[in-house]
Amino acid sequence: MLRQYELIEKVRAYDPDADEGLINRAYVFSMKAHGSQVRASGDPYFSHPIEVAGILTDLKLDDQTIVTAILHDTIEDTLATIEEVERLFGKDIARLVDGVTKLSKIEAQSENERAAENLRKFLLALSDDIRVLLVKLADRLHNMRTLHHVPDGDKRRRIARETMDIYAPLAERIGMYEIMNEMQTLAFKELEPDAFASITRRLKLLHDQGGDIVSRIGLGLQLHLADNGLEAVVTGREKHPYSIWKKMAERHISFEQLSDVMAFRVIVDDVADCYRALGLIHQRWPMVPGRFKDFISTPKRNGYQAVHTSVIHDAKMRIEIQIRDRRMHEQAERGLAAHWAYKEGKPAADLHVPWIDDLVEILDHAESPEELLEHTRMAMYQDRIFAFTPKGELIQLPKGATPVDFAYAVHTDLGDRTVGAKVNSRVVPLRTILENGDQVEILASEAQHPQPAWLRFVATGKARAGVRRFVRHKEREETVELGRKIYDEIVERLPAVLDKDALKRALKKLKIDDEESLMAAIARKRISDEALMEALMPGSAGGDVASPRPLGQRTAISIKGLTAGVAYHLATCCHPIPGDRIVGLRREDEEIEVHVIGCDTLASGVDADWLDLAWGEGSDGGAARIAVILRDIPGALGTMSGILGSKHANIVNLQLVHRDGSFHTFNIDVEVHDLAHLHAIIAALRDADPVSSVERI
Repeated sequence: MLRQYELIEKVRAYDPDADEGLINRAYVFSMKAHGSQVRASGDPYFSHPIEVAGILTDLKLDDQTIVTAILHDTIEDTLATIEEVERLFGKDIARLVDGVTKLSKIEAQSENERAAENLRKFLLALSDDIRVLLVKLADRLHNMRTLHHVPDGDKRRRIARETMDIYAPLAERIGMYEIMNEMQTLAFKELEPDAFASITRRLKLLHDQGGDIVSRIGLGLQLHLADNGLEAVVTGREKHPYSIWKKMAERHISFEQLSDVMAFRVIVDDVADCYRALGLIHQRWPMVPGRFKDFISTPKRNGYQAVHTSVIHDAKMRIEIQIRDRRMHEQAERGLAAHWAYKEGKPAADLHVPWIDDLVEILDHAESPEELLEHTRMAMYQDRIFAFTPKGELIQLPKGATPVDFAYAVHTDLGDRTVGAKVNSRVVPLRTILENGDQVEILASEAQHPQPAWLRFVATGKARAGVRRFVRHKEREETVELGRKIYDEIVERLPAVLDKDALKRALKKLKIDDEESLMAAIARKRISDEALMEALMPGSAGGDVASPRPLGQRTAISIKGLTAGVAYHLATCCHPIPGDRIVGLRREDEEIEVHVIGCDTLASGVDADWLDLAWGEGSDGGAARIAVILRDIPGALGTMSGILGSKHANIVNLQLVHRDGSFHTFNIDVEVHDLAHLHAIIAALRDADPVSSVERI
């Protein structure tokens, strides 16, 4: 454990103007507050905040951040209060300490909910001051270094998983690669102990067999550059076990098949020398195609710059080489802390990190703890691609991103209004996967709104949050509208006309806040029809709600104007379309499920309330499924497609379900206007010679 004077000396070594008295007061306050508390290792608890502060001194952070690290557990784990910290150390430090402090006593919540609530508070705090994140990362790093002392195996794995999913990616996003690598290695050791032991053992064997091969290759690189008049510092290392394991998993290869297990850094004086070094290396050793990345011209979102290349060395092995100048190296080593503002006399809190705004936007619109955690992990996805706007602006996205993700990354409003996209000047489907270097132009319309179907292919948390935000809003509106229609139908069943205050009395009796909430509850069957009738007009449901008399529906409820998949959804077993006689299955806390009256599912005696439904006047459009048996003759499929096209029916899905020597059976989903349109299509198909039979299914 660092002693008091040692901590002071470390801070003053890089910041002679640091407030020594402030650090001393924090040291004494924290020591007294933690008192006789001990960690799982048996060490005094006070050793933990001091070690966290020591990690931050290695990053050369300001005195306020160091004091925050010393005090970061006092609110959570001692009798000290945030008011006391503010009185003794000022508002800024109190705000930082409060941001780092976890919400540890949240009643009646799942583990996910606790994690999400902690993350929620943490993200809001770091959006105001990035130093909160730096202290939290140092705190988590020291906890991981001492994780092996925790006796509970489940707790160790939970902490390791949280570190791998949230804190290591956060470290990567602010460019602190050393902290990220150490966190990943320690978490990997806990989560996959067998894999960790195996890779570590093989790395040792490789090292023993090859002698000090890393040093030899590194020296050879340095001498080659020096012989050509370029002074450089070359360092090398074997890759981290987690990095190796991840590559093995992604490429589905064994350790023996993995060729690039060594990485080297070449540090030169300036940018021009970076490219000169690259040229000299490529002249001497052949480059591995597809493994060259120029992060100098297109920096990573966290500010990281370097040139990465892989070459086949004389030793017949692939090696990865990173080329940087000294400023880039400083940035890569210390990340965000390399830009620290105290050197320039600016307030540290002024340091702005744009990607945090995206996380906070996701935070604002996440409905559940699971959704927040999911979106945050997506937003911090490590493997990224670069795409460009038509004006040349660089947009970074995760691998697997689509034009919809691109649109939301540019601006939330643009994402909401997206109707199409051009990639490299070609119109493409919105689900197209973007590649590195693509130029993307988004086609937008004021009349457009997010589509629920986008959720099936978007890759970023911001896009998913934007779509879900719209769907939730739309769902609320349409659920209330549908509930109002059901309410009106229920009122028609009452034996007398309601007085004007009946609804208010019913709300009070049912303990519901407002009319909209009542309508939503009716649509979602949180309130039974009989209970509502009794609340509106006592005795109207037979006087005994527990065993009410059957009450028949008098009028069909129109679903005109509602969006399929929001307040209701069309059953996939029978594919109802306008013109079909339809009924709805109403279950508690679920969308109403719409079936054709003759559907086999209804005949099976499903446990749900039935609603008499009707298509609104002028309802148009739906997807029907037909089974078509074609003769096995040339051109049969083309004939069928031609008929469907001539009848203006769009094929949305086609599946070959059975094949024998003479006949092929296809299940086809076709978009039609209504039942009459479908009947015309079936009749036309039956008249075609290659068609053996057609049936709706």
